Amino acid sequence: MSTSHVLLGLLSAGPQHGYELKRVHDERLPRAKPLAYGQVYATLGRLERDGLVEQSGQDQEGGPERTSYALTDAGRDKLGEWLAAVEPPAPYVTSDLFAKVIVSLLAAGTTAATDYLVAQRAAHTTRLRELTAVKTAPDSSAGDVVAADYAIAHLDADLTWLQTTLLRVAELHREVNA
Repeated sequence: MSTSHVLLGLLSAGPQHGYELKRVHDERLPRAKPLAYGQVYATLGRLERDGLVEQSGQDQEGGPERTSYALTDAGRDKLGEWLAAVEPPAPYVTSDLFAKVIVSLLAAGTTAATDYLVAQRAAHTTRLRELTAVKTAPDSSAGDVVAADYAIAHLDADLTWLQTTLLRVAELHREVNA
């Protein structure tokens, strides 16, 4: 996820200060990793430096003074480019799951790799159940359901890979240790 682009998108609704941006991010992307305040303000600083946002005012609603930021025309253009760009499929396998299986086979053998795959499958299954509960809860928002669907699809793909890799551990061990 590009925090810069997400903040530009949130600012498209109008000027906001960092506290508001964090709150709206965490509300609108409920299953995403919450943003840290420091991350929001550091990103706003870079966006301002790059001419994509500008300070639009100060307010002090019963607390510390807060600077509001607004999109510039360049920021609106940058956001439009990002939204229109199709994400390329990953050209390389960059999964920690895959790396751990290969390194486990190299360093500790088939038993360690098998134990890891079984433990990882159990962790994925537990998370799948949690997301299914979120998705089917009567108070789930459409955003909750869509986020859960996305995560479930990825977990399901991982579970399929974990199962097929379990069936190939011995063969893979021979190959990586050849």
